[in-house]
Amino acid sequence: MKYHVYLSGEIHTNWRDKIKRAIHQYDLPIVLMTPNTDHASSDDCGDNILGAEEQNFWKDHKAAKINSIRHTTAIKRADIVIVRFGEKYRQWNAAFDAGMAAALGKSLIVEHPAEFTHPLKEIDAAAHAVAENTEQVIEILRYLTLEY
Repeated sequence: MKYHVYLSGEIHTNWRDKIKRAIHQYDLPIVLMTPNTDHASSDDCGDNILGAEEQNFWKDHKAAKINSIRHTTAIKRADIVIVRFGEKYRQWNAAFDAGMAAALGKSLIVEHPAEFTHPLKEIDAAAHAVAENTEQVIEILRYLTLEY
C-alpha cells in the first residue's frame, strides 16, 4: 500500500529531513507533502503576490489565506497527517492542522516532548499515535508499510 503523508508543524528543526531520509533508506511506499517551510516566504506571500499592506493584520490575513490553500488541499489528500509540536514556539497553526485532520477523519500521528502532554491532551486524545520523537514516528511509518 502507498501512503500520502502530510508533515505539519514546527519548521525550526530538521525533523522533516529525517523522515525523508528514512523513507529513502527503507524504500517506504510513501509520498510526502509539506507546508512551505521557508518562514519569511510563507509570512510574506500575500504582500509579495497581492501587494503590500500597511497593517500587520491584513498582511497576515492575506498570507494565511494563501497558505491555507496548500495546507487544506494537502490534508484532504493525505492518508496520514503527522503534526510535530516543537519546543521553541507555540504552534497554533499546527494545532489547527491537527484539528482539521481529526475533523476530516484522517489518521493522525502527533509528536511532541513529554512536557507538552497536558497542554496537548485534547489533540493527543484525537490522535491515533502520540510520539515523543521523530525516530518513533519513523518506526510507526515503517510498521505501517510492512507487507506480510
